[in-house]
Formats: sequence, C-alpha cells, structure tokens
Amino acid sequence: MPTASRQAYVPAYPLSLAITAALLAPVVQADFIADSKADLITTNMYLNRDFREGSGQSKREEWGQGFLLDLQSGFTEGTLGVGIDALGMVGVKLDSGAGRTGTDLLPVQDDGGTPDQYGRLGLTGKLKLSNSELRYGSQIPELPVVKASDSRLLPQVFEGGLLTSSELSDLTFTGGRLNKVIDRASTNAEDLQLNSKNKRYASGVRADHLDLAGLDYQFAEGLSGRYFHADLDDIYRQNFFNLLASQPLAGGTLSADLRLMLSDDSGAANAGKIDNRALNAMFSYAIDSHKLSLAYQKMSGDTGYAYIEGSDPYLVNFVQINDFANANERSWQARYDYNFAKLGVPGLTFLTRYVHGDDAQISASNDSGSEWERDIEVKYVVQGGPLKNAYVRLRNASFRSDFARNADENRIILGYTLAIW
Repeated sequence: MPTASRQAYVPAYPLSLAITAALLAPVVQADFIADSKADLITTNMYLNRDFREGSGQSKREEWGQGFLLDLQSGFTEGTLGVGIDALGMVGVKLDSGAGRTGTDLLPVQDDGGTPDQYGRLGLTGKLKLSNSELRYGSQIPELPVVKASDSRLLPQVFEGGLLTSSELSDLTFTGGRLNKVIDRASTNAEDLQLNSKNKRYASGVRADHLDLAGLDYQFAEGLSGRYFHADLDDIYRQNFFNLLASQPLAGGTLSADLRLMLSDDSGAANAGKIDNRALNAMFSYAIDSHKLSLAYQKMSGDTGYAYIEGSDPYLVNFVQINDFANANERSWQARYDYNFAKLGVPGLTFLTRYVHGDDAQISASNDSGSEWERDIEVKYVVQGGPLKNAYVRLRNASFRSDFARNADENRIILGYTLAIW
C-alpha cells in the first residue's frame, strides 16, 4: 500500500530549476506571461468495490475530493524559449474507515488509517527550440510504453525528462528517461516497480529508470502509425507497433486500432524471465448517435503482460477492473456507445461493454481459467452557463473469475475545470 504523509511532497530538481531561474532572471518576455494559463481541476469521487467471495478484506469503500492547480507558463522570446510549469495537488478525505481502505483515493498509513488530507507539488522546467520541446521534472505521460493513471482523485506523476520533436512534417519523435514515480494515493517519490497482478511476476521488483523512444507518423488522412521502444532497467524491454485507421462508410465512420507489444527480459533480469507477445485490435463503426466496437486481445509467450505498477497498461481490453493480460489469455470485447444529443439531451452519453477471457494460465499451476467483466457508464456534461463542462459520471462494473476474487464496483464522479486565466 502507498505510504502517507501530511506534508506536501516537493520534488528536488536543483540543477534544472536553477538553470531555468538563471535564464529567466534577466528578462521575462511578454510571451512568457501572455501565453500562460491556469486551471483548477476538481474531482469528487465515491468508490465502492465489494468482493463477492474469498478471504481477506470484504470491501473497499471511500469518498474523497481532489484539487489540482495546473499552472503553465508560455515561453520567453528568442531562438531558445524557456518556461516553467507547476502542479499543486491536494486530496481531502470525506469518508473512510477501518476495513474499507485501499481504493487508491487516499493513502494508507502504517496504522491502517488514512490522513484527513495529503498534498504534493510538481515542478517542470521546459525549453523550446523550433518545433522541439524538452521538459524536465514532473510528467504525466500518455504513451504506449508508459501511461500515467488518472482514474482517482489525483493523477499518477512520473519524474524525469521527456523530449518531443516535430521538426519533420507528419513525424513526431518522443524520447526520454523517467526515474521516479508518485502514485495516485501517495506523496512519496519512489523507484519504478514492475506490476505483479495475479502473481504474474515476483512482487516488489524495482528499477532505477525507464528509457523510451518512439515515432508517430501520419501516412495520410485517416491513417497513422506508431513505434515505441522502452527499457525498464534490468527488468524488461519492449517494442510496440500500432496502426490507426479511419474511413467514411455508408454515412458513418469505420475505425481500426491494431496493436502489437513484444516484451522480454533485459539486463540482469531482476524479475526473472519475461516473454510476452500482446496482440490486440479494436474495430469500431459509428453512425449518427450510435457506436459499436468489437475487440480481440491475445497473450502469447511464457509470461503475462509486463508494465509499470500503478500505470495503465496500453491494451484494448484494459477496462474498469481487469486487464485480461495473464499468460496465454485470449479475450474479446463487445462495446456499445450512445449519444443522447439527437434525443434533445446534449451532453448525455451512455456506454456498456462486455469482456470475456479464457485460457488464462494460473500462476504456480498448470491449470488455466476464465474470467469476464461487464461495465455500464452514464455521463452528463453541462453544456452552458457558469457550470459549463462540469460533469457527473456514474460507473458500474461486475467482474467474475475462476482464479481471482470476484467483485462488484460502483463509482460516482463529479468533476469541474475552472479556467482561472
């Protein structure tokens, strides 16, 4: 469980921030101020996960309020632009109790309780040259090889440097190194750790850093591709291939998302053998207010899918509770989305999906098992007035498995973003 602190965590970037401050000291140009922005993002969430069987904690149930102040500067004028961003984050306990913790809304203290509030501060220095930007400090990456989770009160935040360059037409390069992470319900910067869901790997295996590099290329309108390589130091290396396509068809739009991730152990192989090939694809057809999606996901190799603890695996069948990523597991998904705008209720949407997996290899056993999950979600976004873009989101999920604990889950989420300037 994440540890708690009542003090805000302030990352230490003395060198980068000193350089930034020195460059900014002589003169702060108009673009640095004029192009700045500040948003206050509020998230109120109630989460109840009721375990239907098995020993141990019978349920997790907590309610909290999150505040995220996102400050972004512009860049100073000149060939080399300099800027700085800041994230101020606070989580407040509204309800929790003994035997109900572990939702990841709130930190869990050594005595099993939760703090009344917790907070952290993230700072990021940035440099811009032509169409390239280097950021060093707090990062919330959304990449195939590392996707920070933002499904609780506060987002997961990584620390390190990322370079994004779009110097060539239709081509974007991304590269960098991440060396620390602050999980969603934590104030502590910790080493990167390998996820060990369902005991796929030994628990607690940590790495010094993650190196990554990737390309995004727009081949033509409606057709793009991605390639990323990543190496979690002395644990695993990955190669990711992705093809995205969309095409008008019979008054609607047909879309395809094809993904392949190849993973094996690297360096000292501190987690032991890693051997996984994750093939997954989703096809969707949207017309008028309707969208129907079908997905397939297949795990091959001797082990399950490998990814960083606390992050979201980049898989089409990663849904509300489960990821369907055990060794040898194959799974399919059927999903339906509906937009109520044409019925006179703009801002109201609905989705339901069902995922079924089988042939999953059960850890420390020669047996295989099956599992399924059903999700339902209703969301309403206010369309105008002083509360424009405020939303309420209701999420329900049921999960059943031969080898993991069954669970039913409900989430109630209210959110609002206030543009300060």
